[in-house]
Amino acid sequence: NSVKDHIAWSYANLARAHAAVEAGAASYGRTHHIIRSRLFKGLTTGKMQMRSLYDDEKVKFQYPQACCYCGIAEQISIDHLIPRIKGGADYSDNLVWACKPCNSSKRDSDLLEWSQHKSRFPSILLLRRYTKIVARYCEQQGLLELPLAEALQHQLPFKLQLLPYNFRELKLNRNQSP
Repeated sequence: NSVKDHIAWSYANLARAHAAVEAGAASYGRTHHIIRSRLFKGLTTGKMQMRSLYDDEKVKFQYPQACCYCGIAEQISIDHLIPRIKGGADYSDNLVWACKPCNSSKRDSDLLEWSQHKSRFPSILLLRRYTKIVARYCEQQGLLELPLAEALQHQLPFKLQLLPYNFRELKLNRNQSP
C-alpha cells in the first residue's frame, strides 16, 4: 500500500460521504459506492485528480465567519490547519477560522490527532481541505510512490496514518466553515 493509495482511498471515501450527505441519504447506496470506486481508480491511475484547493477557498467565503472545529462564531481568530511550527505554510488554503478555545487547545497538534483526542470528527469540508494539503505536500516531497510504512518513518508535519478510511459518522455541518 503506497502513500498515493492511502491518500486516494481516504479522498475517495470523502467523496462518497459527501455525495451521500448532499443527497440526504440515510445510508450509502450503490451510487455512492460507485463514486468511491471510480474516484479511487482514477486517482491511483492518474486519470483523475483531486479538486482544486481553490474550490475549497471559494466555499470558505460562502459561510459566515465561525470556528471550523466547533462552529461557534465568537472569539474568532485564524489557525493554521497544519501548524507553522511543523512546516505548515502561511498560504490561505492552510488558514482556517478557529475560536480562541479551539485554537488554544489545538496549538501545534495535527488536526486528526487533536480531533481524535477531543472525540470529534472533522467536517467533510475541513477534512477534504486537509487531505488535499497532505497530498500536495507528499507530492512535492516525492513521497507518493513510497510504501506507507516507509513514508511514516519520515518526519512529516501531519499524521498520515490517521487519514480516515470510514466515514459512517461523518456529517456535513452547513454552519461550519471549511
